Amino acid sequence: MRLLFVVVLFVVIGCGPGENPSAGLVPAATVAASLTEVRPFEVHIPESVLDDLRTRLQRTRFPDEIVGADWDYGTNLAYQRELIEYWSNEFDRRAQEQLINELDHFKTNIDGLDIHFIHQRSPVEGATPLLISHGWPGSFLEFMKVIGPLTDPVAYGGNAEDAFHVIIPSIPGFGFSDKPSERGYGPAQMADIFAMLMARLGYDRYGAQGGDWGSIITQRIAAEHPDRVIGLHLNFVTVGPPQGVSDPEADIPTAELERMRERQAFWAPEQGYSAIQGTKPQTLGYALNDSPAGQAAWIIDKVHVLCDCPGGHEDKFTKDELLANITLYWVTETTTSASRIYFESRRTPGRGPTYIEVPTGAALFPNEIALPPRKWAEARYNIVRWTEMPRGGHFAALEEPDLYIEDVRAFFAGLR
Repeated sequence: MRLLFVVVLFVVIGCGPGENPSAGLVPAATVAASLTEVRPFEVHIPESVLDDLRTRLQRTRFPDEIVGADWDYGTNLAYQRELIEYWSNEFDRRAQEQLINELDHFKTNIDGLDIHFIHQRSPVEGATPLLISHGWPGSFLEFMKVIGPLTDPVAYGGNAEDAFHVIIPSIPGFGFSDKPSERGYGPAQMADIFAMLMARLGYDRYGAQGGDWGSIITQRIAAEHPDRVIGLHLNFVTVGPPQGVSDPEADIPTAELERMRERQAFWAPEQGYSAIQGTKPQTLGYALNDSPAGQAAWIIDKVHVLCDCPGGHEDKFTKDELLANITLYWVTETTTSASRIYFESRRTPGRGPTYIEVPTGAALFPNEIALPPRKWAEARYNIVRWTEMPRGGHFAALEEPDLYIEDVRAFFAGLR
């Protein structure tokens, strides 16, 4: 982790030719304070950016498609045309912006990067701080349905003792956070940044929750800061067979082994995006950063595959919800920088203990990428809650918010 130090007594700012440099000298203490300041942030996308988006959408050149392909070859052409037409002519970008700005957004500089985050404090005194981390191709928008019930449970028919102060950062390179410009920003570095953020906000003890890359990031925080993290809740459990065991499948219930293998077989042909983003994110970026239709197709393909939606993904997600997230990637031009997390994670050495001592809750949604046996998970985590959900997929908070909220509340109830 690179640390940012002020090593000069004064910094010269704003001096033009012939001006006295001493007139622009700022004390180092002032510079340091400005770097650690937590600043309110409001989302406002310039109209010129939205006009450019409309023009590009209207000029979309669609590819051909095999007759009867449906979604077998990737994002379905008929659906893509429908989505692009809606995005171009019906999607209300300003209405979505207004919804986003109803929440409390901030930025602060950590490790030389401006980090965007939601910090939604509960009206309940003594509420538990909860750090929630997103993944790819998600964003803070995944949690729009759960922030209210988590922060103000009484207003949603719950109990005051279940209240949380919710902190949702945008991963560096995603959304409104700065993009790392140097090699090496993988999950370990992002975990350091999030831990520093929580300390800067004054939270010495807090819960951590995550799915997808957020699961990897929060695991690292829990592993390296067990004195701070009161509990780790995951809706994406990544673990392989325990090391040093001659027969790791011994004593594993047959149903768990069959479920794991079914998920492995399901996921095997779906990993092409990961291979590309993990090896050539820059090459992919030229196409996606230039074409909003391409950006939409790339993300929608994964949403369609990973949701538990027999009737199609719009059984669970509205076009507005989908396009709000896709538009965020587009207007922030983060498709390439976000993809790099796959590249960096393959090249950044892991660190921290092999066993996570922090009490851990696992919420297993049936259409998740991986569903490991509980015994394997217990070899890696201090599992104190194991919930096998009746339905749901990879984007749990957006797809099944009630199940997500219920499990988060139940897990942390005994850890406050």
